[in-house]
Amino acid sequence: MADVVLPYGRQTIEDDDIAAVVAALKADFLTTGPTVDAFEAAFARTVGARHAVACANGTAALHLAMLALEVQPGEVCIAPSITFLATANCARYVGAEVVFADVDPDSGLMTPDTLREAMGRLGGRRLRCVLPVHLRGDACDLPGLRAAAAEAGAVLVEDAPHALGTTMTFGDVAEQVGDARHSAMATFSFHPVKTIATGEGGMVTTNDPALAERLRTLRSHGMVRPPGAEPWWYEMPEPGFNYRLPDILCALGLSQLAKLDRFAARRRALASAYAQALAPLAPLIRQAASPAWSDPVLHLMTVLIDFEAAGRSRLAVVDALRAQGVGSQVHYIPVHRQPYYRGRYGALDLPGAEAWYARCLSLPLYPGMADADVGRVAGALKAALGG
Repeated sequence: MADVVLPYGRQTIEDDDIAAVVAALKADFLTTGPTVDAFEAAFARTVGARHAVACANGTAALHLAMLALEVQPGEVCIAPSITFLATANCARYVGAEVVFADVDPDSGLMTPDTLREAMGRLGGRRLRCVLPVHLRGDACDLPGLRAAAAEAGAVLVEDAPHALGTTMTFGDVAEQVGDARHSAMATFSFHPVKTIATGEGGMVTTNDPALAERLRTLRSHGMVRPPGAEPWWYEMPEPGFNYRLPDILCALGLSQLAKLDRFAARRRALASAYAQALAPLAPLIRQAASPAWSDPVLHLMTVLIDFEAAGRSRLAVVDALRAQGVGSQVHYIPVHRQPYYRGRYGALDLPGAEAWYARCLSLPLYPGMADADVGRVAGALKAALGG
């Protein structure tokens, strides 16, 4: 079996990134220093938000968002079933219950209609928060979701790790994922396969200064320093967590953020090349649908495959691709199927999520790919499906 030389995702780390980390290692602060502030300020400018708060990882970002909103035990958060585990888990961390929303079977995105259907399953409980996921990098219908959530007095928290750099046009208004104009907060991850990488790391953006202050306090044990107190004095009005992001990783983040335009352009160019290379394989294979309002910087190149018509199982296709040196992945197993959630809430009928899961497969997509790699992947996929 061939080694996988084209994984589904890979970080791009260059000499100036390494130099930035080395400089941080030689500086006075390895953590809680000025590089954190600089990364936060640059990120906020980039996405058009007033505030950005760095933290340990994308899961910590979601947890901090729940804490900052003071989501209470017994309240409900609605999350799409097609997402990573952390989107739902963040609600459980604070004792809230999760109601899973179905998704559009061709885009994998929560929609206003699927949100309203999920709201019909609240059972009289208070809906506190809706967690739309910008899956693959495509943006959800934020105005529509906000309007639906507002009917129940709930707010949006965007789970946006896939969508850094994605722009949207609603009506005549151009927007960016992360500007938080429709939501209380938006959360990001800088895991290595994301658009920019810090190894591990996360960010929360918001336009609410009170939320930003709570996020900063809660990421550092809940400690505050009262005005006029002795320089060593601190108080803890409520427990927080050690969710800080060190200066070392923020230095890498700053260096990577400066390349966002280049990374985004390369991902868009590769996505366009995939569209051409995969077109002859339709209707057996087609790219996941992109909403009209979304101009994505794709984190994932997800295709939908009619495995039954091809006469091949997904496992057989994955193995055949790997034998040709091409990696792939599945994003995602519906979260409502997970043993913990199935045990807590019982079996659910979410046909859109099931249809998405039955067909999805993520192919290699990252800036370091060569132009010829797209054709190689398409050829390998055609062969894996029987030519």
